[in-house]
Amino acid sequence: MNNLFDSLPKDLGAEIFEEIIRSSTVRIERIISKGHASPESGWYDQEEHEWVVVLKGRARLEFEEGAVHELLVGDYVNIPAHARHKVAWTTPDEPTIWLAVFYR
Repeated sequence: MNNLFDSLPKDLGAEIFEEIIRSSTVRIERIISKGHASPESGWYDQEEHEWVVVLKGRARLEFEEGAVHELLVGDYVNIPAHARHKVAWTTPDEPTIWLAVFYR
């Protein structure tokens, strides 16, 4: 048995992406951020849909078409494939733990 809040790395100099499970149509990741954001230039433009929920911390997602989503604990967003987006901000003083489900 595993727990999403266990085994948090002490060094969060870089954002952590950990694959939990993968099949031919679904991939689930735990993402751990601490003050991280997407690079200033560029957007994520993914082949898969992504459903993401914040389990701990806070974050802000921005979409190229102008939408901004402030995510608190328990908030989730479904991001359609090719919806260009980026992580604008995550809490700098505590880890933000995300659960991301990528699906086709």
